[in-house]
Amino acid sequence: MAEKPVAWLGSALVDIRAFPKDARQDAGFALDRIQQGLAPPDWKPMSEVGPGVNEIRVRSGGQFRVLYVAKFAEAVYVLHAFEKKTRKMAQRDIDIARRRYALIRRHGG
Repeated sequence: MAEKPVAWLGSALVDIRAFPKDARQDAGFALDRIQQGLAPPDWKPMSEVGPGVNEIRVRSGGQFRVLYVAKFAEAVYVLHAFEKKTRKMAQRDIDIARRRYALIRRHGG
């Protein structure tokens, strides 16, 4: 299987670069596995965002999340990256990911 490129939506790349070094490395490792068609080490489906959307969970100096969709042939789309500060994911973060997911769907992803 050919490795898929990563496509960053909105501020996702800037946001992930703001993670602490260890969290950034863990997220990068997980995304590399996804690009190869493998499962990341710690993830869960996020169907409330959209079909095929998953969440990478990074626990390194805090709780960090990367929401992505890999079901499209052309790329692994990173929808949103953020530090999780409460037990439940904030509605704001879900809404950001939903809007970015809708952009992919609208443009043929």
